[in-house]
Amino acid sequence: MAKNKQRGKKQQNVFQVANKQSKPKTKAKPVKTSLKHINTLRNEKVESLNQMFTEIQQDVKSISKSTSSEPKKAQKVVREAPREAVNVDNAAQLFSQL
Repeated sequence: MAKNKQRGKKQQNVFQVANKQSKPKTKAKPVKTSLKHINTLRNEKVESLNQMFTEIQQDVKSISKSTSSEPKKAQKVVREAPREAVNVDNAAQLFSQL
């Protein structure tokens, strides 16, 4: 019976380490924090540029509306008829001289 009792109990370590060094806690990497800072600055710049461009776009639209309200002058394209009839025989003769 004594044999069965020993199986159930686990033997404790005789030697124990006095100063156990557990895994150090991972700190935030300086690269990640600097990248986050850079990203926030970049996002702010992009937002300000977007706002400026939308204002410019609205100004251009308002200017184009004001100029489009003015009546445009219709330009007529007039083609003149050829004054002299084309002389095919004369052109063929000049071609042959080349």
